Amino acid sequence: MATRTRTDLITVITDDHRDVERVFAELESEPAAGNRKDVVDHVIAELVRHSVAEEQLMYPAARRYLEDGDKIADHEIEEHGEAEKIMKQLERKKPGEPEFEELLGKLIADIRHHIKDEEHDLLPRLREACSAEELDQLGERVLAAKKIAPTRPHPAAPSRPPANLILAPGTAIVDKIRDALAGRKS
Repeated sequence: MATRTRTDLITVITDDHRDVERVFAELESEPAAGNRKDVVDHVIAELVRHSVAEEQLMYPAARRYLEDGDKIADHEIEEHGEAEKIMKQLERKKPGEPEFEELLGKLIADIRHHIKDEEHDLLPRLREACSAEELDQLGERVLAAKKIAPTRPHPAAPSRPPANLILAPGTAIVDKIRDALAGRKS
């Protein structure tokens, strides 16, 4: 992943977005790569970690600091839920299966749309609404949350505090055990 020189929320989130976009570009440019499933599993793990951290920290900040924060957070969480359903289906497929490429294409398109929404609306508004200190604290907390976040999609898991804060660490432990047993790099 990218080397970060700043850890404010906006930088952490946009750096993650750029990292995911690099993997998407690799998947699009090398559709016959032998390690395609490993690359897809890796990007799914990164997307899940990123989403969990956003749901635990960034969306509650939007609710707190933005007048229409509830509406924005609810929309973003709904998009996460849709992406998690696609990731769950994609996990069960193998490269070469027509459904694999169809699901991967849908995931890439949906995530790109989600990134565009966040970067053109939510992140600039949070930058205006929060102090530099608050953004730094949120960025540090997002980085910490990603370290203990699940690595596999769980579309039925709670996406709002406090339930997501309580359940995510336990789910992450189970995911990491499953990853190790399956030889999956996450």
